[in-house]
Amino acid sequence: MADVFVERLSVERELVSDDERGQWPFTIPCVAAIARDGLELRRPVTFLVGENGSGKSTLVEAIAEAAGLDARGGRAGRKYGNQRPMTRLGEVMRLGLTREGAKMRLRARNKRKGYFLRAETLFGLAEVVSGLPGYWPEELSSISHGEGFLTVFQAMFSEPGLYLMDEPEAALSFRSCLELVALMHDLGRGGAQVICATHSPILASTPEADIIEVGDFGLRRVAWADLAITDHWRRYLTDPSAYLRHLIDP
Repeated sequence: MADVFVERLSVERELVSDDERGQWPFTIPCVAAIARDGLELRRPVTFLVGENGSGKSTLVEAIAEAAGLDARGGRAGRKYGNQRPMTRLGEVMRLGLTREGAKMRLRARNKRKGYFLRAETLFGLAEVVSGLPGYWPEELSSISHGEGFLTVFQAMFSEPGLYLMDEPEAALSFRSCLELVALMHDLGRGGAQVICATHSPILASTPEADIIEVGDFGLRRVAWADLAITDHWRRYLTDPSAYLRHLIDP
């Protein structure tokens, strides 16, 4: 197994009642699969890929909570006045740590390395931390959304640590997505671990990444060329009318 901090995800089933197992989020197929069998993380860069509602963001949020990262987004060792209680899945999610992961977990909170980039909350967080020591000096409200995302990537994703992302492509152009691919590849090669939930076939094409597709079937490892999103985008760009004729009246 390649060097990672977290090598396995599991759910402490003894803490989940029989009634809870029949309720959300434990009824989401990918969550049920992890509760039943666990999930090995085999490479420094892992993508969770699936449709809206498939559970990929729910998983990444729970991983963040289990790792001690603010579920609303932000860096290791710092909370941002988030009064929201931990999600139920975050409470019972367990991270199987490697020796390096355990060493990092034992460090003082302000010495831990990691960041959770959550697209929907990034700019609210930036209002609190922009300009503070250890962050980015730029005021993100004065630049475009895409430039703001890249500013955060470049400032916060630069050392070996655990980096989680939830749909970071939300504000990125094609070219900016390629920049993020290069960054994630460099992070993986440089001793960091990245876990990213995405809809983007561009991000999922990161060389040497492990791709886990989530859906009604639960979880499965898939080669990039065999991903459903790769197939749909390829066919759509070849012939948009093949899709649009089902949605738009002539």
